[in-house]
Amino acid sequence: MMGPLLRDLPAPLAALEDLALDLRWTWSHEADALWKRVDAEAWNRTRNPWTILQNVSTARLSELSGDGSFLDHLDRLTAARRAHLESPGWFASSYGTSALSGLAYFSMEFGLSDALPLYAGGLGVLAGDFLKTASDLGVPAIGIGLLFQEGYFRQMIDAAGWQHEANPYNEPATMPIRPVLDQDGPWLRIPIELPGRTVFLRVWQGSVGRATLYLLDSNDPLNSPVDRGITGKLYGGGTEIRLLQEIVLGIGGWRAIEILRPEIEVCHINEGHAALVVLERARRLAQRLGIGFWDAWHAARAGTVFTTHTPVAAGFDRYPQELIGRYLRALFESRDPSGPATADILGLGSADQNSEHASFNMAYLAARGSLVSFGVSRLHGRVSRHIFLPLFPHWPVCQVPIDHVTNGVHVPSWDSAQADKIWTAACGKDRWRGMPDELSKSIEALSDAALWAMRGDSRGELVRSVRARLKTHLSRRGLPAEAIARASSALDPNILTLGFARRFAAYKRPNLLLRDAARFGRLLNDDQRPVQIVVAGKAHPDDDEGKKMIQEWVAFARRVECRRRVVFLEDYDIALAQELVQGIDVWINTPRRPWEACGTSGMKILVNGGLNLSELDGWWEEAYAPELGWAIGGGAHHEEEKQDALDAGALYATLEGQVVPEFYDRDSEGIPHAWLARIRRSMAVLTPRYCSTRMVREYITKAYLPAVEALRERLGAAGEVAKGITRWELRVRQAWASLHIGAPTAVWTEESVIFTVPVYLGEMAADDVHVEIYADPRQDGAPEVVELA
Repeated sequence: MMGPLLRDLPAPLAALEDLALDLRWTWSHEADALWKRVDAEAWNRTRNPWTILQNVSTARLSELSGDGSFLDHLDRLTAARRAHLESPGWFASSYGTSALSGLAYFSMEFGLSDALPLYAGGLGVLAGDFLKTASDLGVPAIGIGLLFQEGYFRQMIDAAGWQHEANPYNEPATMPIRPVLDQDGPWLRIPIELPGRTVFLRVWQGSVGRATLYLLDSNDPLNSPVDRGITGKLYGGGTEIRLLQEIVLGIGGWRAIEILRPEIEVCHINEGHAALVVLERARRLAQRLGIGFWDAWHAARAGTVFTTHTPVAAGFDRYPQELIGRYLRALFESRDPSGPATADILGLGSADQNSEHASFNMAYLAARGSLVSFGVSRLHGRVSRHIFLPLFPHWPVCQVPIDHVTNGVHVPSWDSAQADKIWTAACGKDRWRGMPDELSKSIEALSDAALWAMRGDSRGELVRSVRARLKTHLSRRGLPAEAIARASSALDPNILTLGFARRFAAYKRPNLLLRDAARFGRLLNDDQRPVQIVVAGKAHPDDDEGKKMIQEWVAFARRVECRRRVVFLEDYDIALAQELVQGIDVWINTPRRPWEACGTSGMKILVNGGLNLSELDGWWEEAYAPELGWAIGGGAHHEEEKQDALDAGALYATLEGQVVPEFYDRDSEGIPHAWLARIRRSMAVLTPRYCSTRMVREYITKAYLPAVEALRERLGAAGEVAKGITRWELRVRQAWASLHIGAPTAVWTEESVIFTVPVYLGEMAADDVHVEIYADPRQDGAPEVVELA
């Protein structure tokens, strides 16, 4: 059951509530004109139907309820929404409704819209794009996350250019979500047993087209003040609060699923924060089927998928065993003394399962508890195989079982109105709801005139929005009236526009362009071929180095010679990102390789005809080709100072020698044909390849369908297959110490090599031993493996 809107709507307007609460409006703009009719000023200020509906006057609602034209418009939209929700979608048409009963996507963050500020950065935006895509394709998916009382901080830049943080309260009544009620009427509460007390979690529901987002919230009056703050701030509060948030997400999330969506078969863990779900799912499965915990563990892990986004091992969440042990005992051992010992569970999160001193690693638990694990780009997959090597001692690195599915972006959320128009004309309205790989030929046929007009309109719209934002920001900094007035002349809609918008952290090298400020200044202010740049980004509240980088950009933008060419915009969020990616000509990304796991911001400009100039890292390492954009860094590694100097030099040289000349090389009608050929090729080749439709389809074939098949097999016959796996594992563990392998020998002949390896099985059964001859791969090739009978 769902809670009602906090205000009463006139009966003829009741359908407005469902339209406003369906976050499909974040990417489908078919209802924009309706909301503008409700309150044009509020629409222009917020572009948020839920805010409009919450604040429109009663008199205006009464007027609309008697407006026949408006009611007809509302009826058409309501019927179109109902038809969309009831249509089977691509997934059911391709695989049938029985292929997958349900998928639960667990994520600490969900970035769907600024109307729901529950994200910090790329991880959350990816999760939001995933749910939107699941809706488009008709994948039976839900999201499981947390409703933070404050979420992530909002950025303010003071007159000295220093970042400050504000943490506004997320009032749930103003967010497009509704409380989930129990069958008897009161709020649904999920209990979690913690040391010395039980914490109750409230549940909220958001609609994302065909998909549903469930959010857990500890801010319940029945809880103590400290426990009410568990879901207070995203990534805030110290180690123990962070652990409690992950308990709420993983343990509480699965308990909510069992009540609300028991048909769920596959759990997808987006980063290790929700890893504890694998334990709770196994515990509850053991209870339901009357089987042992480890039998249930082997069954449940078959239906679990894990994606890691971390490019360095230090980025994983780790907890002291003594700390997490206290909570595991309350959650598991004290509830079921016949279940697994806490020490055994602790071993699942340690590289050395026999160590009492190793920290508990959530990513290790997620990897051990999943059927398959993935990195988020080809390069990140290779990096991840090194990171997870401690779980597979003595394995060749290339055979560590970490695959990759490169991230993608939900294109309808990021395209401009101008880009949407030409894509619709070329490829049809439903182009992102099925097979985006078939779109290239249609885009290749676009004329130079159409592309150039689209780019000009988009750049002009960006300049207008940047000026408006800049005026607001400068006013808040308390700058003089003449400084604020100068914002009206910032940027030029006709010149080459660069963009850089990232989290300001040392490894992302956001100030690489400022390494030789004089050289960059000459590039910006060239009389014949000028360049301009828009910069945005936040530093972590505790990262003073990142804040100093922001301050350096703000100071650079204030130079007299840079005021018209450089803009730093504060409080980077989804709304600002959408404006930037729609109008920027060249997106710049300068991470220190290989620390960019994927980096999806550069993907968002593709549909809009923007081009990438990036370090060969993350997704660009696999996407780059000379005709599609520009690259710096060739994969060589030097000490940081030397590498930064080399990459900065390459960045300047590429801009000076390639990017700028190509943009300004025009024919007699002012059209840059070589530039537009590059745009056309980038749009045609890269947009379909790096859209989230491709990403979700890849997860379906690589992970979800195999997981469903394995889960159903292991649960069949009262879990007999899972029980057999447990028996086999126990037998092998007990016999392992008696297995001995002698020294190998190799005899070379003219035509072959004869290998001999003495193996003493001891108590090990011959059927449990598999022998292979293995040779490492050459470069990026596959290893050579010969199986011996």
